[in-house]
Amino acid sequence: MTMTITVNGMSCGHCEQTVEDALRGVAEVSDAHADRETETATVEGEPDIAVLVQAVEDAGYTART
Repeated sequence: MTMTITVNGMSCGHCEQTVEDALRGVAEVSDAHADRETETATVEGEPDIAVLVQAVEDAGYTART
């Protein structure tokens, strides 16, 4: 399953990597890709969406579904 969430606050490649790492750390996420241009993160797997949002926020960014 593919899910996309909105992520605000990414301004560089390092930001994208930080968000991807945070999302990949969530149980049941098989892959993640963040894009600062579109302000989105796409996740492969079957995680709880609320856990994804919390992981991004814990990494210092704003997220919403």
